[in-house]
Amino acid sequence: QVQLVESGGGLVQAGGSLRLSCVVSGRTFSNYGMGWFRQAPGKEREFVAADSWGGGSTYYADSVKGRLTISRDNAKNTVYLQMNSLKPEDTAVYYCAVGRRYHGGYSYYPSEYNYWGRGTHVTVSS
Repeated sequence: QVQLVESGGGLVQAGGSLRLSCVVSGRTFSNYGMGWFRQAPGKEREFVAADSWGGGSTYYADSVKGRLTISRDNAKNTVYLQMNSLKPEDTAVYYCAVGRRYHGGYSYYPSEYNYWGRGTHVTVSS
């Protein structure tokens, strides 16, 4: 059974930083791309960042480029989202997800991910 557990969310002032973590169990982590998505109150879930299997390539939503960075530690089965220069509009529940394709590339489509965590809350105050 594949499980994902996010952590690292919290309350931070605008301009601050957070690092989210997502630990994956039940799957050979390095063989699959990973993604981060977020959902703000009253809005649909949106893509944030993704990488390809093994972490070789990355892709970001325009709204977070230069501020958020996806990375992974394959030995720890963990993917990270380093969040710098946070803005109030980054407030959301952040979800990590495992790509459905073996040795797949990155994707910004939620349908390309078949396992999801329960999310971690990030609140950025102005």
